[in-house]
Amino acid sequence: MLSVRMGPVNGSFVTEFILVGLTDHPELQLPLFYLFLTMYMFTVLENLGLITLIGLNSHLHTPMYFFLFNLSLIDLCYSSVFTPKMLIHFLLNKNIISYQGCMAQLYFFCFFAISECYVLTSMAYDRYVAICNPLLYNFAMSPQVCFNLMFCSYLMAFSGAMAHTGCMLRLSFCDGNIINHYFCDILPLLQLSCTSTYVNELMVFIVGGIDIFVPSLTIFVSYGFILCSILHISSNEGRSKAFSTCSSHIVALSLFFGSGSFMYLQPSSAQSVNEGKIFSVFYTNVVPMMNPLIYSLRNKDVKLALKKTLSRKFF
Repeated sequence: MLSVRMGPVNGSFVTEFILVGLTDHPELQLPLFYLFLTMYMFTVLENLGLITLIGLNSHLHTPMYFFLFNLSLIDLCYSSVFTPKMLIHFLLNKNIISYQGCMAQLYFFCFFAISECYVLTSMAYDRYVAICNPLLYNFAMSPQVCFNLMFCSYLMAFSGAMAHTGCMLRLSFCDGNIINHYFCDILPLLQLSCTSTYVNELMVFIVGGIDIFVPSLTIFVSYGFILCSILHISSNEGRSKAFSTCSSHIVALSLFFGSGSFMYLQPSSAQSVNEGKIFSVFYTNVVPMMNPLIYSLRNKDVKLALKKTLSRKFF
């Protein structure tokens, strides 16, 4: 039933929303609960473990692991924005979120998603400098440069999240409060508005275009130069290892940016809601779980740090 409040400040008549979730089939609720609970537990343990290892081991206090530290912190917060709420929904018949809670969830979702875009871009630039200009690495990736890159990443995230949330707050929701999604995403909310969403859709194209195309272009240009440098490596073993690392990065980046592009760089009327839910699972649940595996747990330095930490702890 639609809730109404008198004299709303923001022009919205809705005080709460109902989240439909991933599926309306009761027999799938419990299996999905265990699946996403397992994924979330792995995500938390992997990212917390990586954060702890980098913090405790001084030989990991380098630009590459500085960015990995921030990436793991972002992934940990990112997945926690909506996964606990989704897990509760699997166990309840109705999943209600307040208007204020929905707007807060939207803001933090945008903030951490955009942050991840730019941290991945900074990591690509770091690898480009390390492989293509190793003699200039200490200068090009100084602590001040790394700090500035992270500051700009969070600043872009703050600006983008404020733009999306601010535009959403100006809309009125008076015809319905059922969100056909498992969290408060931009496009499902736009479909509920009873006022014009032109400005919001324009903002999605502008901010989304900047936050997807600019990092994507930078990443692929960086990897293009990296691959050119790899081809000049005389050692077959060195080439094979470098190619394997690049391919893993590209797979993870494709999952995140590809699913994000499918979701946000098209008009909301042209989107299949069910397909949108499936794609959103990739960039909200799968990517945060896979990032530690792809970027660090296969790394010899991280394995060495893990052995040293465990030996100090138990021996």
